[in-house]
Amino acid sequence: MNNTRLYGLFLMLFVLSVSLTGWYCVKKENKEIVAVRNKEVTFPLSFDSTLVATFYAKYPKLILYKKQVVSMYQKNSYNFIWYDKKGKKETADVIYNKINNLFEDGVLSKVPYKETLDALFQKTSEKPDIDVELFLSNYYFYYTNKVLQGIDNTKSDELGWYLPREKQSYITYLDSLLVDPKLIDKKEQHIEQYYKLKTVLKRYRDIEQKGGWNAVTVPANFVSIKPGDSSDVVAKIRTRLFLTGDIEFDSGNKLYGYSLQQAVLKYKKRNGFALDKTILKKHINEMNVPISSRIKTIIVNMERCRWVSTDIGKAKEFIVVNIPSYRLTYFKERKVALESKVVVGTALNKTVIFSGMMSYIVFSPYWNVPKSILIKEILPAIKKNKTYLSKHNMEWYKGNVRQKPGAGNSLGLVKFLFLNNNNIYLHDTPSKQLFNEEKRAFSHGCIRVEKPKELANLILEGDTNWTPEKINSAMNKGKECWYTLKNKIPVYIGYFTAWVDNDGAINFYKDIYERDEQLASMLLEE
Repeated sequence: MNNTRLYGLFLMLFVLSVSLTGWYCVKKENKEIVAVRNKEVTFPLSFDSTLVATFYAKYPKLILYKKQVVSMYQKNSYNFIWYDKKGKKETADVIYNKINNLFEDGVLSKVPYKETLDALFQKTSEKPDIDVELFLSNYYFYYTNKVLQGIDNTKSDELGWYLPREKQSYITYLDSLLVDPKLIDKKEQHIEQYYKLKTVLKRYRDIEQKGGWNAVTVPANFVSIKPGDSSDVVAKIRTRLFLTGDIEFDSGNKLYGYSLQQAVLKYKKRNGFALDKTILKKHINEMNVPISSRIKTIIVNMERCRWVSTDIGKAKEFIVVNIPSYRLTYFKERKVALESKVVVGTALNKTVIFSGMMSYIVFSPYWNVPKSILIKEILPAIKKNKTYLSKHNMEWYKGNVRQKPGAGNSLGLVKFLFLNNNNIYLHDTPSKQLFNEEKRAFSHGCIRVEKPKELANLILEGDTNWTPEKINSAMNKGKECWYTLKNKIPVYIGYFTAWVDNDGAINFYKDIYERDEQLASMLLEE
């Protein structure tokens, strides 16, 4: 090879070597840049536990949640809950948004230090802020307390509510929420009724924002409105019922015609009135209840829903008695098998709000007169009339008085027992006329059932020991017969003054034991 060719080859190799070295340096430099760009900003993800005490010294109104907050951080070794190495977690924004929209869940109380958190939350820095962290932890428990749990058992007991309340660890619940923030919106936190009331609450608030409804005024000599009547009052009633969806449109017509009659029937059904087409002053008075009062009633009953276990509807069969609506509903296979009017306790002899397991049916029962009734009523009656016991088919038995089985027995022909300390049970009654009354609070506390035979037939349906004919015979035999149920049936006695039915219509009932206002006051105090 000549010198010229060797020189050319050497030159070519030199140039290639320089090019490859330059390429390597550039690539190395790019890798370093990419590495810097991809490197996550790091900061401490734990904090000094003494900062918790400092926080509560600064924000004492949140001290109610300190025990839960401390427990949560102890469990997590005082690591930040609401931040990770990327910054603020999605769940932090979810809780903040829930706090901003508590009114949707009917929360009446004012969130303490809300303006302070608002200011802190607007900061764009992703670096953990101890105040934001601890505010969110406290507000998380504020949310679970107000929206999920409701007021504590001590306060609900003050209102005579003895239905068992489900206990849940909201620290454990947060673990799931941090993994999947969408869990907070699943309609599994409460019974279905809660979410129905929540929907109606929004609707009624929309009506309120548009001005609500005007009172329907009537002349001083007003007596009634009957089908075919015509007056300015009729037109006002039409407008009023249009606002609450009882009639589809407001024609302004002053004639009390067919469409308005149907609307009035719907309205009466929703408000616990007898279903006739005559409009009386009491019906108009009910229409004139301010919308603000209706909204408060809805909120109060949403709170009651928070106290009811979501397991209530999972039983194969169960019975529910709602005291203010004077109604019993028997569910089988999650469907309504029977509805019946009931008579409940008077204001002086309130029916207790509790639950039990129905275990026995007693046909042709004796009525063992309670001591209180014996002392207050029976003994004074005997003093006045020595034939009182025989006249009422009663007798002395083991130092007490009991009424013998028969058609005139105060318990009627059958009773349904679920053992409890309150001596409350369901039973028939000879006073059938009382079921025609709108207000049916007449008993000493027990619950009289309008359809006892139908209830017995449904409970014993499929039991080979009983047929409808045998049940009827046992009820009229005049000899007491106890039967132990093969399957115990849960019985829930509740107190709801607002209830949304399956058609989405809101039903309002009289607060016969005057408990709504007391509960509303408790919710404002919280």
